[in-house]
Amino acid sequence: MNDAAASHPVQATVVDFINATNAFDIERALALFSTIAVIDDPSTGCTFNKHAGVREYLEKYFVGYHTVTRLLSLEGLGDVRARVRVDFTGDFGHEIGLLLVAVDPAGRISRIDASLE
Repeated sequence: MNDAAASHPVQATVVDFINATNAFDIERALALFSTIAVIDDPSTGCTFNKHAGVREYLEKYFVGYHTVTRLLSLEGLGDVRARVRVDFTGDFGHEIGLLLVAVDPAGRISRIDASLE
């Protein structure tokens, strides 16, 4: 990851999210999200809304598949958005993912648009 990305305002939240999901700590990961957050992941065929939906997504696709995530790069898109490229491994094998992450004024994740390469 380059030096500009390391100082981007969204970077700490992304790193906290990856650390929480790698520890399979759903409560810690969920605390990083706004109560009205949305995760849109076409690879699942679903959009996950609010804390209940985010919890379902994390439990099914991170805990359920033993997903481990490694940050490959982070590109800032203004102060509240970033394009994050990650390496996913788990029971499904290996995938490279792209996450467009947006945070609210409190620094909580308000939206993730996820896709696979």
